[in-house]
Amino acid sequence: MTPGDGHGDIELLRAEIERTRAELGQTVQALAAKADVKARMKESADRTTQRVRDQASHTKDVVLDTVHEAGEKARRNVVPWSAVAVGVAAIAVVLMVMRGRRR
Repeated sequence: MTPGDGHGDIELLRAEIERTRAELGQTVQALAAKADVKARMKESADRTTQRVRDQASHTKDVVLDTVHEAGEKARRNVVPWSAVAVGVAAIAVVLMVMRGRRR
């Protein structure tokens, strides 16, 4: 093998052919993945389903926290509830008195 016999050029060509084949294989795989519409739609639906579940879980947590806080405030602040009870009782008495006068 002498430097000018073309053997080095053949090896370079073979290496270039192998690189081109590898790149072509990757390109074909990428195109096949893009062409698989059914798989892409399922993947998109799965992502959307998970996002909706996450949002629902977060919303549930916020609502439960709000209800818990409202309950705590109501337990700490007994006077307004007793005032409401007294008001309802007073209205009931007034209605009974008015009903009794009509008869």
